[in-house]
Order: sequence, then structure tokens, then C-alpha cells
Amino acid sequence: MGVTPGPSKLRRVDNVAFVNPSVIVMMDVSSHWFLPVVAVGPYKLSNSVLLAPMAGITDLPFRRLAWRLGAGMVYGEMTVARPDLWHTRKSTERRRLDRCIQPSTVQIAGAEPRWLADIARRHVEDGAQIIDINMGCPAKKVCDQAAGSALLRDESLVRAILEAVTGAVDVPVTLKIRTGLCPSTRNAVAIARIAEASGVSALTVHGRTRACRFRGSAEHRTVTDVVASVAIPVFANGDITNVDQAKTVMARTGAAGVMIGRSALGAPWLPGQIAQGLAGGKPSELDFAARIDIIRTHLDAMHGFYGIERGVKIARKHVQWYLQRLGLDAQMIKSFNRLDLPELQQRFLSELNPTLVEAA
Repeated sequence: MGVTPGPSKLRRVDNVAFVNPSVIVMMDVSSHWFLPVVAVGPYKLSNSVLLAPMAGITDLPFRRLAWRLGAGMVYGEMTVARPDLWHTRKSTERRRLDRCIQPSTVQIAGAEPRWLADIARRHVEDGAQIIDINMGCPAKKVCDQAAGSALLRDESLVRAILEAVTGAVDVPVTLKIRTGLCPSTRNAVAIARIAEASGVSALTVHGRTRACRFRGSAEHRTVTDVVASVAIPVFANGDITNVDQAKTVMARTGAAGVMIGRSALGAPWLPGQIAQGLAGGKPSELDFAARIDIIRTHLDAMHGFYGIERGVKIARKHVQWYLQRLGLDAQMIKSFNRLDLPELQQRFLSELNPTLVEAA
């Protein structure tokens, strides 16, 4: 595989057409802004701010939008390494790629090395250019299957999984982990060394343990130790919500970049804004009209991707996050959630204005 060329003046992604083109001009992602260049295997990223894989959130419509708005790399939703689930509707939708988004990156999860190797091969056959392995999810239903962050308790199994997957595909394999099982057993450094020795190309560390889930504050001291222990790129994740936090974390840890997760809910422009700020620019603040245009673009994409009935339902959680950021009260959000047709959802948004929001 060759090195992916840097982005052009404005990224072109199929099926993302903004009503107001000035939205994208405000979020210009010219490649010369972003230094130093970070590479994952042969792929030079346009910047070092990544969108995290989030089940039920980073579907293809969301990834297209975040990429168009400046994220350096966007991860698809986690797919489970079980052969009997490969052809389900959920897995099929999560496997959908847009070849305009380069590199195409997917995440897999499971605890059986053979199955993980097989699903990695299948993803590559579908066009995936980077395979990420999930060893960071703290969700009970994932950990109950001895997958996600539960794997951190068994370093020999971690090694077996990583060697199986890196040996099965000829594309870069990356790994996402937490700092350990609990605050008293942080073993991220050991896992990182295993990953590097197994041929993993890059690593993301969330600054909490499995036991912490999302409680308390992320600590990035462990990320500093991980960075010092390996030569592969390390990305810091957890509680990074703005440019200043990203700068602080990168300066203190020496991380190659940052990964943005929950902070991007209702703000797919955030990775691009942070990248802009890290490059020395002033992050572009989106005004009310620009945000509404992005929401309506996302809404239309969800209706098209999932169909009318499911698209309307799935859109509600995303639009709720957007509207909360705009300051709408719970009653107005409930009004939106009662709408059951695409045209009604679009009309609701088209009729919003700053005066109504301020009054709410």
C-alpha cells in the first residue's frame, strides 16, 4: 500500500452536501497546517486528532461529517468477532466504508484470536486499510465476554490476539486500551510493549482503568510512561474537550496526537477545531446558522443511510446532543423527539433561530 496523499484544499466526501458551503471554508483542513506529520504504517495522517470508534455513534454518516470537518482519522464502530454475527444488519451497516475517507479504519472486538484474525481478513477484503483492536471498552456486555478492557487481565492472551491479527493481514493494526483493570493494577506499559513487539503500528490509551469506566477524571501520567516505553505513535484519549486540553496533554505526555470520543457528541466539528488549534491557528467558531446547517446535513444523511423509519428514530439521539449544545431546554427537545417524519424533523430545525434558543 502506498502513502495516502494529503488532503486537497477542501475534502470531498460523497453524499455530504452542505446547504451553506461557507461552513466548510470555516473548517479548512489544508495539509500544511498540521505538523509534525504522524504516520500509521504507510499512511500519513493530515493531522493528529482522531475520532474515536464509538458503538451506536460513529456510523458512516457521522464519520463522513467528522472527516469533512477536519478529523485526521475516523474510526468505524466496533464489530464483534463472531462468525454468526458477520451478516446481521448491524454488522453489515457497521462495515460500510466510504472510499473517499482515507485511510478506511475499522475496529474489531473479541477474545478468540482465530476469530479476530478471520474478521480482520474479512474487513480488509471489504476495503479496510487499518484494523483497530478494542481492548478499551468497559461496557459490561463486552467485558462479560472477556473482550474489551477485560482482556487487560491476561497479557498472554493479549499477545496471542495481537500476533494472530497482525499475522493475518498486510495492513496496519492499531490497538486501543485503558491504563489497566483498576487503579492498583495499571499495566498499560506492559501491554504497550507487547503490542509493539507483536507488530502493532499505533496505540491509543484512554486515561482511565476498566474499573473506573467513565467516572472521575482521566489521568494521563500513564500515557507519559507508555510513550517513553515504545517507539510507535501513541495517542492520548479521555476528557479532551478543547484545544487547550489537547495542547496540555500532548505537551505533558509526548503523545503523537489525541483521540476525541464523547466530547464529539453533538459536535462532529470538534476534532477539526482542535487540529486547527494545535497547528497554531485560531479554531473557527461556528455560528448558529452554521451549526444548524451541519445538523440538517447530518439528519438528511441518517435518513438516507437507515431509511425513513429507522433514520427518524436514530436521528433523535444525535439531534438531542446538538440541541443541548445550542442550549435548548428539555421541553423543546421532547418536541423534536415526537416528530415521526423526516420532513417534520427538517422543518423543526429550519424554524429554529437564535432568538427562540435564547428564549428557551
